[in-house]
Amino acid sequence: MRARDPGEEHRVATSLELLFDLCFAVAVSQASAGLRAAVGEGHGTAGVVHFGIVFFSVWWAWMNLTWFASAYDPDDVPYRLTVFAQITGSLILAAGVRRAFDGDDLSVITLGYVVMRGALAGLWLRAARADPRRRRTALRFAAGVVVCQIGWVGLLLLPQAIRPAGIAVLVVGEVCVPVWAQAAGTTPWHPRHIAERYASFTLIVLGESVASATAAVRTAFDEHRGTWPLCAVAAGGLLTVFAMWWLYFARPAHTLLATTHRGPGRRFRWAYGHYLIFASAAAVGAGLAVEADQVTHRTGIAPQAAGAMVAVPAAVFLTTVWALHLRPHRRRLAQGVPFLGAAVLVLASALTPAPAMVTGVLSALPAAVVTITTRGTKR
Repeated sequence: MRARDPGEEHRVATSLELLFDLCFAVAVSQASAGLRAAVGEGHGTAGVVHFGIVFFSVWWAWMNLTWFASAYDPDDVPYRLTVFAQITGSLILAAGVRRAFDGDDLSVITLGYVVMRGALAGLWLRAARADPRRRRTALRFAAGVVVCQIGWVGLLLLPQAIRPAGIAVLVVGEVCVPVWAQAAGTTPWHPRHIAERYASFTLIVLGESVASATAAVRTAFDEHRGTWPLCAVAAGGLLTVFAMWWLYFARPAHTLLATTHRGPGRRFRWAYGHYLIFASAAAVGAGLAVEADQVTHRTGIAPQAAGAMVAVPAAVFLTTVWALHLRPHRRRLAQGVPFLGAAVLVLASALTPAPAMVTGVLSALPAAVVTITTRGTKR
């Protein structure tokens, strides 16, 4: 298993990586559906917490294989079988999402997560054997992953009351593993490949938002509850998703990543910060579904609470995309005013009679600003 050349030409995502993404979309869909159901039943706080935990497990497993594959991807039989094992783990995790939301049962999710992460540890051990130059780094990765998985299994044996603290500790441990491992030496990675992989997952979560909202609106129309407020939810949802796509792809990520070789801290901020981008994009879909349920009286939550389910994740998306994707391309901090201003107004849109539509219109404004200010800029 030789390290890949970070300057390799025509480096693109493989068909196996695309299959990997599509299978992970199942888990994203289940997490979004769980959030919608929890909020609709009046368990908003618990639903958001469960969504954050479930989405972290999905995103973290996806991200770690993505960066590993950018450094090492022999595309041989053992590698393919190991990726299949991770795909299987993601489907097991997806099967346990409902149990996690309904009864705090993390056993199935933990099983799926351990399968995914255990397979990755095997890949790192293989890299350690084949790449003596980066053996210490690979062994640190493998050891860190294994220790964390032991911790997740042990968490199931703890009393329910102290599990949240245990989860917080393990999450911190997980995100520290790559930092600790690469302190011994950086693995090679390809900027264009990483940018394409993150773009692919962004499209998946945006697609999930559209699918979730479409299903809710369709159900409402099928039950003869089609009203102008429902049409406003549908139109506002589409406008929001269009604006999110426009903003994320307004500037090429690979040019930004190419400059982070000199500063690993910036690379980690970009990679880790995408948790907020991905999670907020998926949460927008759940929020649109909740809003559709509220305007058709299929849930009894307050209109402001339903509006906040759209407005809050949309504001998080706007802010995070600006900070990670667009701000580094710009020299003046003042250029972020339209984004921060739009994010504040989006939060306030939860108090309006049509929060989804207002959120969509406000999200489109920074997209227009970016289009005008970057006109003629080379991509």
